[in-house]
Amino acid sequence: MGVKGIFSFNRYQRRLKKGVFFPAFHFISVTDDCNLNCQGCWVTGKKKNARMPPGQLDQIISETKAKGSFFFGILGGEPLMYKPLFEVLKKHPDCYFQLFTNGILLTPAVAGELRKLANITPIISFEGDENVADIRRRGNDVFRRTTEAVENATRAGLITGVAISVCKSNIGLALSPEFINSLIKKNVAYLWYYIYRPVGADSTVELALEKEEIQKLRQFMVDARSGFDIAIIDAYWDDKGNGLCPAATGLSHHINASGYIEPCPVIQFATDKVGEKPLAEIYRDSIFLDKMKKEIPKKTSGCIIMEDPQWLAGFVEKHAATDTSGRGNEAERLRKMPGVPSHGSGIPVPEKSWIYRFAKKRAFFGLGAYG
Repeated sequence: MGVKGIFSFNRYQRRLKKGVFFPAFHFISVTDDCNLNCQGCWVTGKKKNARMPPGQLDQIISETKAKGSFFFGILGGEPLMYKPLFEVLKKHPDCYFQLFTNGILLTPAVAGELRKLANITPIISFEGDENVADIRRRGNDVFRRTTEAVENATRAGLITGVAISVCKSNIGLALSPEFINSLIKKNVAYLWYYIYRPVGADSTVELALEKEEIQKLRQFMVDARSGFDIAIIDAYWDDKGNGLCPAATGLSHHINASGYIEPCPVIQFATDKVGEKPLAEIYRDSIFLDKMKKEIPKKTSGCIIMEDPQWLAGFVEKHAATDTSGRGNEAERLRKMPGVPSHGSGIPVPEKSWIYRFAKKRAFFGLGAYG
């Protein structure tokens, strides 16, 4: 897994030097269906849920492999509600799949099936403790069920990750040594920190972190990497502590359940769709994706949808991009949304650990550098 990841990233870098773009890593949302209804989720409020045809999922994986990239993030909705999932992924034993799940359906039987497949590892999302999780996720007894999912996965011998989208209501938990130590005791391999991004039908902007809180989170992560016996992962800063947008750098792009190729999961606009022509040709010819990579860095090294949603609304309309949110009003929502701080602001905090510095320079998502 590690060797393949490094070679995949090197191929990506060589392509860029030749002026040929194809992302190092794909996020793929296989379904919009979900058994929870979380605050700030980009798939909520759709007029009709989409489910990716199995043949299309197989095609995306095959075409990406042909470019020398073997790492994929599998998203939803809740991907364990997508019935053909294991059947398709079983066809690609040479790939590594990160399964982003809320854990509610990760039973001992499912964990055992993942163990048999041997190339799928779950990353289970925690959104708060007993007092916060049900509110954030609009479910019942979510914290306990998520904890059970972690235990089911680690008992099955899976490389298991935990993710937390840090916001105002759970930052205390996120920065708690007790929380991290509880995961270590459960044999969790890595903890992945996100910053809450207010998107979707119920964006709940008031949960977004302040600049000082983001700075505190960044410093905590850098310190925690040498203080806890667990990998601490982030998706937003480079080795020098500068802000990083994986979509703007071209490291990754997102393909939603309808087959639209989006810059990232939360920027729900596209001009290209899987199946219209080969992926390599789409990435070669897409003016929208090319301009996105060139224009966003002029505005911020952080998250454009957080810092300047009005600019993004104007940009997608200028390029006649399709609203892929399934709600039909995403540009209107962006115009009304107030800007909030993202990881692009603040004082850079360089990585202290040489291992993380090396990983962030030479590796990518699946290796635990950016996720």
